[in-house]
Amino acid sequence: MEITEFEPGLQKQVALVDFSAPWCGPCRQMAPIIKNLADKYKGRAAIVEINIDSQPLVATHYMVQSIPTLILFDHGREIKRFVGVQSTETLEKYVDDVLIKKS
Repeated sequence: MEITEFEPGLQKQVALVDFSAPWCGPCRQMAPIIKNLADKYKGRAAIVEINIDSQPLVATHYMVQSIPTLILFDHGREIKRFVGVQSTETLEKYVDDVLIKKS
């Protein structure tokens, strides 16, 4: 995926992007949380997973230096960056805050 393919989708919505890799233990720990968030926010916010091994240009563009890194975007603008394992409650709080401001 090129940056030019990825960024237009970010411009249109609230998005939480999970930069991870299959070999990363903490990333695997985050996987069920990411899936639950995708289900919860379906139709209201995009929850996107980026495998840094297969999408290194995207990870480099966003200066991802360790994984898991999650970046919350509001219509293309970075709102918050999380590094390491995060709780469902923490991520929901920030996504909800952005969605509430939009309504």
